[in-house]
Amino acid sequence: MKMTINGKGQLIDLASPKVMGILNVTPNSFFDGGKYKTESVILSQVGKMLSDGATFIDIGAYSSKPSAEFVSENEELQRIVPIVQLILEKFPETLISIDTFRSEVAKACLENGAAIINDISAGNLDHKMLETIAKYNVPYIMMHMRGTPQIMQTMTNYENIVKEILFYFSERVAKARSYGISDLVIDPGFGFAKTVEQNYEILQKLGLFEMLELPLLVGFSRKSMIYKTLNSNAQEALNGTSVLNTIALTKGAKILRVHDVKEAMECVTLFNKLKNQ
Repeated sequence: MKMTINGKGQLIDLASPKVMGILNVTPNSFFDGGKYKTESVILSQVGKMLSDGATFIDIGAYSSKPSAEFVSENEELQRIVPIVQLILEKFPETLISIDTFRSEVAKACLENGAAIINDISAGNLDHKMLETIAKYNVPYIMMHMRGTPQIMQTMTNYENIVKEILFYFSERVAKARSYGISDLVIDPGFGFAKTVEQNYEILQKLGLFEMLELPLLVGFSRKSMIYKTLNSNAQEALNGTSVLNTIALTKGAKILRVHDVKEAMECVTLFNKLKNQ
């Protein structure tokens, strides 16, 4: 199984799981919307995530929470490109992942030094995305989702959810390979066109994704599958996030995408300690 990806010429070994810190520069994200508005606040948060042990910083300028409002491509570009430039000016070694499903946004960010594209639609919402990834030869994170963020929660009817997601990935991976894309990461898309029950079924059967022989990214951080189950809220869902991250690590997850890097790194450190006994 291929367990390395190439970030800006640096080979990243995922045999030991890595942490991806989330930086939402959207005014409306479900947990930290509107929090990172000024340059100093953004740089302070990125600096903290890097010193806490993040390997990647994932920047999103289009909230993909359920029923999120539409953002134009132009607005997404205006939000995100200056942030990429800002971060790389202060922290030039940073491996920036761009959370977008638009090829023009991906292209602009890659031109400005981003290293990875993280696409919630696996190329389904922009037919030029795979071509763009191939051209820039960067790692590509493909997530499972149905529809768009605006309508995905109406599309949760599956006969066998894990089987259908595996089939989806085998098709998307073959398509990406046909473009010559070699560095692929898959993300089951917890919370995207899935009910709370379905999210836990996927987590329970996460080990089955190893048959795809690709690194697996999981993103549970402070999501409703945690706080609805615990009758709390996103602000109180950090402990639950750590629990699910740990379970995912034992089932083969290689990248944890989180708001709270320090706590996720603790999960990885303790998991590695246990695994290497």
